[in-house]
Amino acid sequence: MPDPSSWLHEATATAEGGHVRTDDGGLSTALASPLAPHCTGLTPEQLLAAAFASCLHHAAVEAAGQITDEAHTVQVRAEARLGRDDDGRYRADVHASISSAGLSRQQLAELVAYADRLWPFSSGDNSRHRLTVTPADNGRG
Repeated sequence: MPDPSSWLHEATATAEGGHVRTDDGGLSTALASPLAPHCTGLTPEQLLAAAFASCLHHAAVEAAGQITDEAHTVQVRAEARLGRDDDGRYRADVHASISSAGLSRQQLAELVAYADRLWPFSSGDNSRHRLTVTPADNGRG
């Protein structure tokens, strides 16, 4: 992992009471609840798809700037599926695709490869990310 002082950006989000919000107010939305099927809101797979699309779009726009001056045409589509293993644990399958107007097949292939290397959740390298889940201090919020 890089030195903590080398991080460029950070964000904090809180999910509680059927809502999720970022601490800066940039996102605030209702969440669907498996315990209350009548509740409406975003599902975990929708949030995963949106997060992966956002991360990869950021990387793809950066990569496109190295290949073409049409970086503003980059589009990323991410599809996320959740399933359950026999032991009850969730598993995720995410597929993302990148397109950009006016690129040849070779340029698009270069764009995809470059963006995938930049992306913190690269399709070929599981060691580039880590999730640590720990209990929060109940007194903090």
